[in-house]
Amino acid sequence: MDGGTRAGIGRFRDGRAERRFRAAYEVAMGLWPPHEVFDVETSFGTTRVYRCGPRDGEPVVLLHGHGANASMWYLQAAGVGCHRPVYAVETIDDPGGGVQRRVVTGSGDSAAWLEEVLAGLGLERVHLVGLSYGGWLALNQAVYGARRLASVTLLDPGGLARVPLRFMVTLLVTLLAMAAPPSWRRALYRVVAEWALVGRPEIMAPVVAGARGFRPDRSPARRFGDEELARVAVPVQLIVGGRSSLVRPAEVVERARRLLPVVHAEVVPGVGHAVALEAPELVNDRLVAFADRCRGGGGRSPGPDA
Repeated sequence: MDGGTRAGIGRFRDGRAERRFRAAYEVAMGLWPPHEVFDVETSFGTTRVYRCGPRDGEPVVLLHGHGANASMWYLQAAGVGCHRPVYAVETIDDPGGGVQRRVVTGSGDSAAWLEEVLAGLGLERVHLVGLSYGGWLALNQAVYGARRLASVTLLDPGGLARVPLRFMVTLLVTLLAMAAPPSWRRALYRVVAEWALVGRPEIMAPVVAGARGFRPDRSPARRFGDEELARVAVPVQLIVGGRSSLVRPAEVVERARRLLPVVHAEVVPGVGHAVALEAPELVNDRLVAFADRCRGGGGRSPGPDA
């Protein structure tokens, strides 16, 4: 199996763990603006998708990070949704509103699953956006299933470099620290720049519940080879946190520029891995501007390159 996939069908450890997650998930999705809910049938199971924003225009499609769900995009739903249709797709093998029935075994299956979701929604041309593991999925789609893609935006993504040990250690420390007093979490945040330590508790509650009660674990997302990245033909935007624990900003920007059709790349100073949550106004502006630019409609400039 490719790195970045679960070894089996994702499921909760027991009924109590699932109930705890469902209660927290419902509260977190309450942060979204008015929206529609779709359950899209695929050969891998039922995928939950949330939609908001106008009816017309090429949509922005959002892919969340490992162990998260659509609630994490509430700031993009509100901000980007003022300009374009927004769809938040929940990964089939993460805890959320969907039901998995078949194992996703690697890059081919991941691309096939997302292609089926987009087809099921009737979306022919989309601006695909992914954070962290969602960035890996977005990049994977650009390599193995780009037919419906107008552009790809990678937010501190997996796939451009190997997942470093420091990232795994930081995640573990962050999960353990979630039970600490707020003052301790704020102090630790200043050291490791992990938004989860200081972010909205409504967003973190289902993530923590899933981390503690959802199995099996997912292996770290694999690094794409040079020959794979050279196949990408759609415009790419790359935004990384200056204090990211997942990537070394200068290195991934250099590799992306060398191998991908990068239109815009940016390192956001002082921001960690969760760039969409830590710098939502900047990210929203870049997403709208890039979609405008790739549509060929003479939209705003996305801002200065890194």
